[in-house]
Amino acid sequence: MTTLLRAENLTKIFRSGTTDLVVLEQLELDVKAGEMVAVVGESGSGKSTLLHLLGLLDKPSSGEIYFERRPYSGLSMAERSQLRNLKFGFVWQMHYLLPEFTARENVMMPLLIRGTDPREAGKRADGWLERVGLSPRVSHRAGELSGGEQQRVALARALVGDPKVLLADEPTGNLDAANAEQSMELLERLHRENHMATVLVTHNLAFAQRCDRVLRLANSRLEAVPVSRVN
Repeated sequence: MTTLLRAENLTKIFRSGTTDLVVLEQLELDVKAGEMVAVVGESGSGKSTLLHLLGLLDKPSSGEIYFERRPYSGLSMAERSQLRNLKFGFVWQMHYLLPEFTARENVMMPLLIRGTDPREAGKRADGWLERVGLSPRVSHRAGELSGGEQQRVALARALVGDPKVLLADEPTGNLDAANAEQSMELLERLHRENHMATVLVTHNLAFAQRCDRVLRLANSRLEAVPVSRVN
């Protein structure tokens, strides 16, 4: 399988007063097309920071990240934004839907940002809402949806642009057990159907075990964890 994402010697340091807080240090990571990788670890270990770096939402203190062998460090701000919009999808613990917009309008947003014709964007949004089981709710505003429905809209929004990489940060963290299971099953199915690379940050070890690989972030670095030892 082709490597889509590669991080080499990745280091991220935050300045806190006169103290340097090392969150990631000389971290190494390869993520291949079609692969689902779980990242587990204690709260505050840097899991979200790692996703922000991989998704071009932040810059490392040192080291390099490559997308399809293209280094991030050589990209302009405009190129970073374009790559993020065209190739990456994001799902967070909070859905971050725009409450004044309908489910359809929320899902259309990434396509409108890239300049897609609104009629085409609406058609594609409807198609994705159907895939996540929300066809009857396309015209409902975000606040009229349940928590599970809101997260499914967020997933449709992340995938409507056909990204090559999905970055998911605790996407089931705010859901009850039943909705969390439904969301994880949906995420797995769409991952397979779209042959994406998926990096899933989760505290749910049972969900982590369902991924192709499990990596634990500890002491600022990633280490592989055999699935049988995750618990």
